[in-house]
Amino acid sequence: MCAKLLEGKPIAVRIKEEIKKEVEEFSSKPVLVSVQVGDNAGSESYAKSQKKTAENLGIDYRYHKLNQDTTESALIEFIYKFNSDTAVHGIIIQMPLPAAIDYKKISQYISPDKDVEGMHPANMGKIVFGKAKILPCTPAACMQLLKETGVKLYGKEVVVVGHSEIVGKPLSLLLLEEFATVTTCHIATSKALKLEEHVRKAEILIVAVGRPNLIPGDWIKQGAIVIDVGINRVEGKLVGDVEFENAAKRASFITPVPGGVGPLTVTMLMKNLVQAYKFLNSK
Repeated sequence: MCAKLLEGKPIAVRIKEEIKKEVEEFSSKPVLVSVQVGDNAGSESYAKSQKKTAENLGIDYRYHKLNQDTTESALIEFIYKFNSDTAVHGIIIQMPLPAAIDYKKISQYISPDKDVEGMHPANMGKIVFGKAKILPCTPAACMQLLKETGVKLYGKEVVVVGHSEIVGKPLSLLLLEEFATVTTCHIATSKALKLEEHVRKAEILIVAVGRPNLIPGDWIKQGAIVIDVGINRVEGKLVGDVEFENAAKRASFITPVPGGVGPLTVTMLMKNLVQAYKFLNSK
């Protein structure tokens, strides 16, 4: 078997066209505020990508860069300013933040209605009840990729490797909402020497750890769908968490790295902004 590539870019292009048409019908431009603290080349590059995407969709992207020595309380005060600004519909905080600032704490101070990354506890809680309108961007991208395969998740054996707040935990909840049978693996699974056992029975495997080639290709169940969220640089080359070449020989669908989940993540951010805009303007 040779896996079909699940490429994110063509899907992102289609969704962005849908977003653009929707934005054109709005009475005003949606406004997205991006806040970066200190210097970080990766964050600045990501912000430029966000800005380009936003402007192509007719979205007003406002980038603010604060000094490296900005305190946690000063950042919270800065966020409050945009929470109360009715002209602003979405707020994102660029990562990483300086060591003195706790992102988990900061995320709680963004208005849930403007939390376009879907990381506020209130928005996370809505996932549990199946009521979320704004989803964390990477899990939303994974769910979209699975939708594109046409495979029904009902009753499927799904294994999620990685249990971070950003990907693994919310993704497991979203999969449960579709009545998948979900196993979530983490470092303790690996230390108990049970990771291979779980991966081998996965009809759908999603890996989001950040360790290059963590999952050997020959662990993949024949015909499985593989979503590789990991992006790792090895000898100047980007690779995922799954050993791609051997996995592609066994899987039915597999995401490439790069080019799989990544292109959809920013698109999901813009989709969340449109949801926030519509909700805030309906009040």
